[in-house]
Amino acid sequence: MGLFDKIKKSLFGENDETKNNENSAQPKNESPKEDQDVSADQAEDEKTKITKDGSNESAAVEKDSAETDESEKQNEDFTTSSLEQTPNEEAEDETASEDQDETELYEKGLEKTNQGFGARLNRFFAQFRTVDEDFFDDLEELLIESDVGYETAEELTDELRDEAKLQKAKSRDDLKKVIVEKLVDLYDESGNSENEKLTVHNDGKPNIYLFVGVNGAGKTTTIGKLAKRFKDQGKSVLLAAADTFRAGAVEQLSEWGKRVGVPVVTGKEQADPASVVYDATTKALQENYDFLLVDTAGRLQNKKNLMNELEKIERTIKKQAPQEPTETLLVLDGSTGQNALLQAKDFDKTTKLTGLVLTKLDGSSKGGVVLAIRNEMKLPVKLVGLGEKASDLADFDAANYAVGLFHDLI
Repeated sequence: MGLFDKIKKSLFGENDETKNNENSAQPKNESPKEDQDVSADQAEDEKTKITKDGSNESAAVEKDSAETDESEKQNEDFTTSSLEQTPNEEAEDETASEDQDETELYEKGLEKTNQGFGARLNRFFAQFRTVDEDFFDDLEELLIESDVGYETAEELTDELRDEAKLQKAKSRDDLKKVIVEKLVDLYDESGNSENEKLTVHNDGKPNIYLFVGVNGAGKTTTIGKLAKRFKDQGKSVLLAAADTFRAGAVEQLSEWGKRVGVPVVTGKEQADPASVVYDATTKALQENYDFLLVDTAGRLQNKKNLMNELEKIERTIKKQAPQEPTETLLVLDGSTGQNALLQAKDFDKTTKLTGLVLTKLDGSSKGGVVLAIRNEMKLPVKLVGLGEKASDLADFDAANYAVGLFHDLI
């Protein structure tokens, strides 16, 4: 079942197979209390029999003393070894701590979505009495309102009808579990989870990331946070301020550059965005930067000119670096729900997108849009904004996302 198996323990506890294995193993590890008592009495009698003989008393004392010394030595060795962790053990502990921190970040960042989506479903299930056609119609409407998308909602309810006919979902809790399982499966089947990671090539040439999206979605802030991440990893980073027409856009990116300590290529006021990208690409190639992050305009009200401008920027990059851009990332404001899905479809027609960045999910109840975008467009979400801090720009993790979205539902 893929992804759902990975998160099943977090959402529902251990599976039935694990429990059955534990139950079958239990009798083998336990002996009846009476047998334990008999065994202890026999040992005591044997000890008494040995020490009654005067000739054996001294030997028994020496034996006990030797066993005590050996026991203390073993305890000492155990204590020492438990304090001195190997590098591998320390790395495992650190990884486990990082995983826990990331899970907590998702749960906190998706708290509003969870409260909205989970609360709606819980109220819905509290009032239904029978699983009939009205039930499925109302459920489909609720899922659409929860921003999982029309196609996704329709597909899910059709599958649930089949489950009900097969009598696999008999109770309210069973049905809720099946809904979560189906939503996760829809996500898992809609693309390769490996593509959720940012693509990076280590061939000595710059990785050029082109960021597109409407004004206000959070492109500039995302670029600044990602620049800090790469800089902290010891990578060389260059920024290109190609949003040359929006008032304050160049200054905003320049401020981010100062804050995180990376250079920014800018042009004259009202300069051609493609010319700024040309200069930045030239600098990145000549000076062997690891990453070039390109900010672009997002005037959707002038959509035709905007899309032409993005096409020109992409052609400019390819003239100097034919294999680039490594990533073309669409930045979407997660709080816009279904509008984010419509924007994704518009941009993908003009610019070949490689992935999405969903921002502002921490302040939104519309995190379900991730499911809609994945199911309808087969595009991976690569980064999510789960807070204000730079560290709150997280790599997208489908398992943590699902746990954060559903953990109060079941």
